[in-house]
Amino acid sequence: MKEEHTISNLRLFNSSMGVIHLVQAVLMILLSNDLSLPVTSSFLNYFPDIDKLRPVTQTLFNLRIGYALAAFLLISALAHFFISSPWIFGWYARNLKNKVNYIRWFEYAVSASLMIVVIAMLSGIYDIVSLLGLFTVTALMNLCGLLMEQQKWDANRINWSPFYIGCVAGVVPWIGISIYFFGSASTGKMPLFVYFIMVSIFILFFSFALNMFLQYKKWGPWHDYLFGERVYILLSLVAKSALAWQIFFGTLTRSVY
Repeated sequence: MKEEHTISNLRLFNSSMGVIHLVQAVLMILLSNDLSLPVTSSFLNYFPDIDKLRPVTQTLFNLRIGYALAAFLLISALAHFFISSPWIFGWYARNLKNKVNYIRWFEYAVSASLMIVVIAMLSGIYDIVSLLGLFTVTALMNLCGLLMEQQKWDANRINWSPFYIGCVAGVVPWIGISIYFFGSASTGKMPLFVYFIMVSIFILFFSFALNMFLQYKKWGPWHDYLFGERVYILLSLVAKSALAWQIFFGTLTRSVY
């Protein structure tokens, strides 16, 4: 009965988180300036005057950052409302009893990947193939989390391969972002708020992996899978809110880029 009561409380918890994400998404749309960053391509062009191929960079389109921030907040809001709806909550609750949350990992695969793209662009990565690669690797990292949860939760027979592969996939985007970030920082022109974004969001991103690790090790309160579920929900709110508002106050209220 205690577990049933706790799962029942998660319905209100998810609804509340959905409202908080939705309000923030609306505020981002209403209050942000029109800052846009270019998504570019560099295709080889033949120059007959020098008889050589040379890359030519072109802007494919401009991504409005305020809308991108609103998008990942809105994706989370919709996921929380979807979970707490009368048609889905029963299925969600049954999955929690089996220690798996499908909706969480699919939502993260989209929202967290979009977050990485925004961070990458703020660091100076504009090439569409690079951004697509960062998005995809981050999505695969989260789907590895789903693979991890789909196995039996026997502490003596856990296959940690999805966890390790997911961690490697999660580190790769940050290596690429760091190359551009420190390259830009070496010029002395990197805005201070970007340093805070890099450190805070890096820590929060890998707190998700720590939460999973503690769940499988059944350390302290993580012995209860539902405790870890609540931690995931709170981490998601904190990470998305921290990124959105740091960017808002850093760029979307003034001209930096």
